Amino acid sequence: MQDADQGRTRSGGLQAPIDGRDLRIGIVQARFNAALTDKLAHACLAELQQLGVATRHIKHVTVPGALEIALALHALAEADDCDALIALGCIVRGETYHFELVANESGAGVTRVALDHGIPIANAILTVENEAQAWARAEDKGRDAARVAVEMANLMENLS
Repeated sequence: MQDADQGRTRSGGLQAPIDGRDLRIGIVQARFNAALTDKLAHACLAELQQLGVATRHIKHVTVPGALEIALALHALAEADDCDALIALGCIVRGETYHFELVANESGAGVTRVALDHGIPIANAILTVENEAQAWARAEDKGRDAARVAVEMANLMENLS
């Protein structure tokens, strides 16, 4: 519950609004498993627009795969013209250790960029056992990423 007079939750924490007007958002999308990441991106972009983020304030770039996402996020963060970033990718378990390597390293890279640059990053790099799981989650996770990015951008502004 939020106390309207204080702009805080009953537990005392700040509650960031889900209002994207005037926010600038960067999206990095992996092309590997493109059909799935395109679905993530479509849902994410639609939700950003619903939240009031102007299309002209969205920078959407693609990279070959999940391991390249962190470097592109770093470049966007260095440019300092985004209020929040979004990572979109899909890693499907295979028969080798490669899945763990890519999942762990891409996640660590996203977190490192966020902490090094003090910028919120919504991590929607799906890590799933099979494509059916990815298809079942892609739309919701794309929308969730947009909402997280907007909420966290607003929260960071309120905290500064």
